[in-house]
Amino acid sequence: MAIEVRIPTILRTYTDGEKAVNGEGATLSDLFADLETRHKGIQERIVDAGQLRRFVNVYLNDEDVRFLDGISTALKDGDSVTILPAVAGGSK
Repeated sequence: MAIEVRIPTILRTYTDGEKAVNGEGATLSDLFADLETRHKGIQERIVDAGQLRRFVNVYLNDEDVRFLDGISTALKDGDSVTILPAVAGGSK
């Protein structure tokens, strides 16, 4: 089962600069564990205490997984997962 994972710039140090990597897993949790086997340290930047970190957004085929089953969201072959850090700020 091949799943494309798009990596934001801030996490590319874990993927040797790659913008996208392939992974496997039946759920997002499985996918992140699989990524950790090849890209040490990336999982802890995405997951904390078994949940998605508060300031990390994850999309499955352009759908926010927080409105699906979160880290337990099921995946299938050919899916695309995008990881995006939340952006905050503005001007006064």
